Amino acid sequence: MIKNCDILIIGGGPAGLAAAVAAYDEGAKNIVVLERDAYLGGILNQCIHNGFGLTRFRESMTGPEYAARFIDEVKKRDITVMTETTVLSLTKGKLVTAVNPREGIISFQAKAVILAMGCRERSRGALNIAGTRPAGIFSAGTAQKYVNVKGYMPGKRVVILGSGDIGLIMARRMTLEGAKVLAVCEIMPYSSGLKRNIEQCLNDFGIPLYLSHTITKIEGEKRVESVTVSAVDENKKPIPGTEMRFECDTVLFSVGLIPENELTKAADIPLSPGTRGAVVYQSRETLSGGIFACGNVLQVHDLVDFVSEESEIAGRYAAKYAASGRAERDPVNVINGKNVSYALPQIIDKNTAGSVKLYFRVSGVFKNCVITAECGDKVIAKKKKKIVVPGEMETLLLTEKAVSEADGEIIVKLEEEV
Repeated sequence: MIKNCDILIIGGGPAGLAAAVAAYDEGAKNIVVLERDAYLGGILNQCIHNGFGLTRFRESMTGPEYAARFIDEVKKRDITVMTETTVLSLTKGKLVTAVNPREGIISFQAKAVILAMGCRERSRGALNIAGTRPAGIFSAGTAQKYVNVKGYMPGKRVVILGSGDIGLIMARRMTLEGAKVLAVCEIMPYSSGLKRNIEQCLNDFGIPLYLSHTITKIEGEKRVESVTVSAVDENKKPIPGTEMRFECDTVLFSVGLIPENELTKAADIPLSPGTRGAVVYQSRETLSGGIFACGNVLQVHDLVDFVSEESEIAGRYAAKYAASGRAERDPVNVINGKNVSYALPQIIDKNTAGSVKLYFRVSGVFKNCVITAECGDKVIAKKKKKIVVPGEMETLLLTEKAVSEADGEIIVKLEEEV
């Protein structure tokens, strides 16, 4: 039996919840949220540190507190939520097949689908680090769940590879729980985490950060006994003679997040190599009509506040699509230019009214720079910044007038002032 719905949302984390509320308020009433975990909230449930909601709610909240705000909003509305439900397949025709322990295999025919599946962590297997395969090796997110949700300590002497935000936060968390964090190693010459996390999680606790360093060997039979850390050159190759040996029983990996786009690929929805998420219009609609994407499955965000903002865009436009279908397009491509690694949305539809906020990341650390959006020989948006880093997402606002006058393609680029 196939159930019909206006909007089906895959994922009940912060992105899916915000999209559901926005879609309902826009007029869509038959909304279904599918979440594979037993609880709504996604990754926020294990993020018990504060710092969430500073942008959106002007207050510092923990992850569960932030999630609870949106869970309460969902409960106030007539939105169907199905937990412990794993989506098995998605078609271009918006037919979604899922399974749960209560109803077995179930199918939904939706007028619009919102992808909000989030990310997974890159594992040790993707890094080709030499050494044995002992116990004591975790991704930072797994260690976070052990400590914050299950109440287990992964180890007592810790080395962290990668300076992503989860790794930085776990350096502080492990220290507060009595462990000794010996080092945080980052293969790049700059941190991939937020500046505030470097300050609050490492500097405040005297934890050393080794930039342009990586783990080159892990030793231990049953349990990790030590790791070897080496400096790397500009090609990220270990430099002989720079080895440092740390005796430890635990290694945490915080080496990047990968958007969970297996369902997206299976539906033949084009992906962007820059974001590893779907190619989207400013409405967050993918190139497969009626399928939208938002949150970390679309692009890896620094702050959950921005996830909510983006997901509300997807929710509103999904509701409009479910009500009236797709209108005619007048597309303009957005290209990442000099010193910009990607820009999103990748396509702007001039027939969609309103201003457009471009999200992008830079390819290195730059000071006293000018960021521009150019269309032909005309600058349609511009701003200056004292410093930009790859670990923090940047935005550039295109006014409604600038969008309406754009033609051909828009190039986002960054130049350092002389």
